Amino acid sequence: MNPFLELFDKKRMPLIMSLPVNDASLARAAFEAGADAVKVHINLHHAAGGEDLGGYDENREVFARIFREALGPVGIVPGAGCEAVMKDAEQVKTAPFDFISFYTAHLPTAFLPTRQCLMAAAACGFTPDEVSQYEALGAGVVEASVMPHEGYGRPLSFADLVTYRLLSQSTRLPVVVPTQRRIEPADVEYLCRAGVSGLMIGAIVTGKTEKTIVDAIRCFRRAIDAL
Repeated sequence: MNPFLELFDKKRMPLIMSLPVNDASLARAAFEAGADAVKVHINLHHAAGGEDLGGYDENREVFARIFREALGPVGIVPGAGCEAVMKDAEQVKTAPFDFISFYTAHLPTAFLPTRQCLMAAAACGFTPDEVSQYEALGAGVVEASVMPHEGYGRPLSFADLVTYRLLSQSTRLPVVVPTQRRIEPADVEYLCRAGVSGLMIGAIVTGKTEKTIVDAIRCFRRAIDAL
């Protein structure tokens, strides 16, 4: 089985670190602090991290070191938009990434098939009927990137939990919630009640330095392990 999918077969909720920059030292520190997987990005502007992240060739050496030192699955967002994704499609598909994370409108069919697990992101305005089709089209995990951009960084609300629960009930696939909201370790219990299978933390809750990232991962790791 794919190593990323195997994480969801375990009893505890997988904790994924979405790196604000492509940095091998940050990736290693994230794994050592308790992250189950890490995710990198290319061919886009990382809104939360505030960085322009280049193509595969610009990151080749960094990725090689991340792969060598990885203590768990490594995934990638291959770009923001079909044209951007196609720039490095073959290199991404043949690299040892375990999962590909993407908005459904950003992955061209020419990218398929791929051996990596596909984590398809439902966006703001999703419908349960739409999400119910992801599995049949090859997705292995659903990413709940469903909050409007203007709401990034706000506290998690009861209404948000309802949204996540509606999404989780629309599919048999594991649902991963990214920290578009300022999710706290104490919220992990409520996400679990909402049917969420995994948590992906990023710059909104971790900051961008090694210390703040490590501190946040350790806090979320304790909260997850206490479930």
